[in-house]
Amino acid sequence: MKKILIIEDNEDIRSNTAEILELSNYKVTVAENGKAGVAKALENLPDLVICDIMMPELDGYGVLHALQKNDATKNIPFIFLTAKAERNDMRKAMDLGADDYLTKPFDGTELLNAVGSRLKKMELLKKDIHADLNGVHQLLEASSGKAALQMLTENRNVNRYKKKQIIFSEGNHPNRLYYILSGKVKAFKINEEGKELVTELFSTGDFVGHIALLENAAYKYTAEALEDTELAVVPREDFDELIAKNQQIAHKFIQLLARNVSEKENQLLNLAYNSLRKKVANALLMIQNKYRKDKDESFAIDISRENLATVAGTATESLIRTLGDFKNEKLIEIHEGLIRILNKPKLEKLFN
Repeated sequence: MKKILIIEDNEDIRSNTAEILELSNYKVTVAENGKAGVAKALENLPDLVICDIMMPELDGYGVLHALQKNDATKNIPFIFLTAKAERNDMRKAMDLGADDYLTKPFDGTELLNAVGSRLKKMELLKKDIHADLNGVHQLLEASSGKAALQMLTENRNVNRYKKKQIIFSEGNHPNRLYYILSGKVKAFKINEEGKELVTELFSTGDFVGHIALLENAAYKYTAEALEDTELAVVPREDFDELIAKNQQIAHKFIQLLARNVSEKENQLLNLAYNSLRKKVANALLMIQNKYRKDKDESFAIDISRENLATVAGTATESLIRTLGDFKNEKLIEIHEGLIRILNKPKLEKLFN
């Protein structure tokens, strides 16, 4: 049962609001002034606070400021109650960090819609959000309540790239965010000897180039289409607006996009210390996990031996020889260049 704190000096409004919420199965606590409200918020840690602006002891702005200064209460959704004559003050309230406001007099439907919307958005922010288009859809919905997916995709330019065509190059500065509508993309770096190392693989629904935007820095890798690919283009201004909506959204977005740090660490350890067989096994498993949809048993890895070798971090000749060994051991099958994993548990055991 969700807990709601009502801070309101008018007894009739306070009791009527509490009754409506209790009938909707919320656990309600009330306070008759701002000072008492802050004390009850710290004591009970509600899921949401509804607070009047003009009150004795401590006004609504003071309540919001006090709760935001405390780590235990700073992220609690906050809805202001305001009379029509005070609506000009709502810009100040929203700038201070309020999530919403209700204009008095309000009816039960308005109250329940506002409360339900704020609680739903808080639940979205607590979820484990994926680093893809659906994940950002959830974040946008949580932060703005708008049709987020439509916001991202409507009227966007779509760039089409042929296989092996460069999307952007290492050292260039970004002015847009890309997400993949269809196709596959690889990120790679080239060392001083001209050897290529694939650092990441992207597929439909993934964003490309986001790290450089977040860092406000140049691209640290080159992105190239592995097959014919369609990318939707989000201007940098729109991306910056999303990040700037509020601190909580920015933190969550950075958190989900930074998940690949541990993957990069594992990749470096693999390249530095693992045997040739382990490197190739890891590359095959990584590609299958990245590109296979659900549990499609018919999935086959369609990637050139050169690209597979750069993913594995080995020479193409060594890769081909190891694939032949895996085929003889019935770990994989190869047909017309496509690789199908036959015994995933043994490959995993080999890698681990």
